[in-house]
Amino acid sequence: MTTLTPARLLTQGEVALMFRVDPKTVARWASSGRVGSIRTPGGHRRFRESEINGLLADLTFDSSLSTA
Repeated sequence: MTTLTPARLLTQGEVALMFRVDPKTVARWASSGRVGSIRTPGGHRRFRESEINGLLADLTFDSSLSTA
């Protein structure tokens, strides 16, 4: 039998720390569709860790590849 591991969800504050931005910036990204979010019954946003890590990886580059 295969069991599925639920995706880890991050809070707005956790995502903000990862990107070094204000939590309100993360909320704007979610509102504009830049990142997907899930709303809790209480109205708080949660973000899939896999999606956030993918976005962070896309925005991060290896400085050793720079031609500067």
